[in-house]
Amino acid sequence: MTKDELARLQSYLRKTFGAASLEVKAQPKKNDMAEIFINNDFVATLYRIEEDGEIEYQLQMAILEMDLEEA
Repeated sequence: MTKDELARLQSYLRKTFGAASLEVKAQPKKNDMAEIFINNDFVATLYRIEEDGEIEYQLQMAILEMDLEEA
């Protein structure tokens, strides 16, 4: 993903989730993947998928049962 894409995605996700501390960071070894952090904690993976000339982004977030007990 380009720096411009990452910045646009970060802006969109900050607004959507109301999380000013959300950061979208490039995954250095993969061009089609980024990582999402909130308050410097890893929370999700973001994938760029291009198919038939269309681009979409998929956010994948795992929630462990033990994390729910802390909430």
